[in-house]
Amino acid sequence: MTSAIIVAAGSSRRMGFNKLLAPLAGVPVLRRTLESFQGCEAIGEIVLVGGDEVFAAVEEWRQGTSLSKVTALMPGGAERHLSVQAGLDALSASAELVAVHDGARPLISRNQIAKCVAQAAECGAVACARPVTETLKRVSEDGQITGAMDREGAWIMETPQVFRVELLRDAYAHVLADGLLVTDEVSAMQHLGHPVWVVANASPNPKITFPSDLTLAERFLY
Repeated sequence: MTSAIIVAAGSSRRMGFNKLLAPLAGVPVLRRTLESFQGCEAIGEIVLVGGDEVFAAVEEWRQGTSLSKVTALMPGGAERHLSVQAGLDALSASAELVAVHDGARPLISRNQIAKCVAQAAECGAVACARPVTETLKRVSEDGQITGAMDREGAWIMETPQVFRVELLRDAYAHVLADGLLVTDEVSAMQHLGHPVWVVANASPNPKITFPSDLTLAERFLY
């Protein structure tokens, strides 16, 4: 059985308002994310990690729509890895794989979720990602271009990132024991020394961070 942990505990400081509840073509960002995982046959349960404002909205959505796979609402931690740890603590005992996904990535497709789960079932640790295609340059603090960066072999990490449950628990136990701050699960796996494979994503999967990202994401919907 595959569980999903949806991380929705961010402060939205750069947004200026709660980006997860912002409308995207008339539907809140987080609701779109949850419905993608709800509609994916590869996912058996959803654990949502967030705060009171998010929980109130989700309870309202559950009254009018079918979000039956949402089995637990867990308060988030001060850092992302603490939120993921809270999600791990709430998983069903039958969970064998876990997909960790940013609530602010509402355009993830059901097909891509299923692809990541299938690959993780074979190798134990995968990350949804896309190769870098743009020209990269190094820039100084004052905005001056100082040199080029090789894009060969460079990939942008996305979510979901999917792992065997016990493997991710072990990775986070080491992260917490060593007092590390990690920004995604791939970093936790690298600290453990376990290899992670990419699952290429051909579909737009942007993270909503700035108000302009809502406009861009809306264009991808049509």
